[in-house]
Amino acid sequence: MDRTFAWINEPPRWSGDATALELETGARTDFWRETFYGFTRASGHAWVAPVEGDFAVSARFTGRYETLYDQAGLMVLGAGDAWMKTGVEYTDGLMHFSVVMSAGRSDWSVVPLPEATPDTPVAARVTRIGAAMQVRYAVGDGPWRLARLAPFPAGAARAGLMACSPERGGFCATFTELALGPAGDTALHAP
Repeated sequence: MDRTFAWINEPPRWSGDATALELETGARTDFWRETFYGFTRASGHAWVAPVEGDFAVSARFTGRYETLYDQAGLMVLGAGDAWMKTGVEYTDGLMHFSVVMSAGRSDWSVVPLPEATPDTPVAARVTRIGAAMQVRYAVGDGPWRLARLAPFPAGAARAGLMACSPERGGFCATFTELALGPAGDTALHAP
């Protein structure tokens, strides 16, 4: 797989590489399609590289989550209008682990993270096996937990990091331990 990362909607300020990347979001940035809100946005920041076949992408990240919908995590862009973003999203005054799947229209699922603070690193790992996507997360040094198992198109895609701030600009996020490679362990349940 080509490990050349490129920006979709380059943020106004960023520095680093796959080892450690910091960014500050632009104003009113997001990835969303229609559902409930009635709008389509493709202005979020994503730093992605081409992938094919089965793969896994993972990273650890922190952010200054303060405003509704501030978010940082992973992005996978498939063929056509299929894409997925996952990570931490700030809503209802609390950090949540969030997954948005989109294929024409977006859906949204959240898991509250009451134990997390903006200084708590959260990790996400997305694994595509055939036409299925596994989404896992870990808070701090905690165990990996399954957040979602969903259909996702096989074939060429792009995967990497994502950050958005739909209600403001200036959300700051830091990413470390970005890994992109073979699918590896695909077991759904612990032995």
